[in-house]
Amino acid sequence: QVQVVESGGGLVQAGGSLRLSCVASGSIFSINAMNWYRQAPGKQREFVAGISRGASTSYADSVKGRFSISRDTAKNTVYLQMNSLKPEDTAVYYCNVIHNWGAYWGQGTQVTVSS
Repeated sequence: QVQVVESGGGLVQAGGSLRLSCVASGSIFSINAMNWYRQAPGKQREFVAGISRGASTSYADSVKGRFSISRDTAKNTVYLQMNSLKPEDTAVYYCNVIHNWGAYWGQGTQVTVSS
C-alpha cells in the first residue's frame, strides 16, 4: 500500500508562483513514476507533469516553460514549481503514484489564481 499526500496549494495572483509537494509513504520501493494531474470545475482531470524512476520528466504543453517537476528521493517527495501562473491554472491538483501494484492518488490540493 502507498499513501500519497499533497500540500502547498493556495490563492495567488496571476503572474505569481506556488510550489506543490507530494509525499509518498508506505511501500515506496516499487514506485515507477510520480505525476501531477489537475481538474478544473466542469472539466476532466488532465496530466500536468511527471517524473520517472530514472528522473525523466514530461510536461503538458500548456505548462511547458512555466512549471517544473523535481524530486527529493531521500524524502520520497516530488515537487511542482509553478511560475507565471494564469487564471486558467486554477484547479485541484492531484499527485499520482505509479507503483508495481497499481496507481495511487492523493486527496488533492486547491490552487486558485486570481486575475
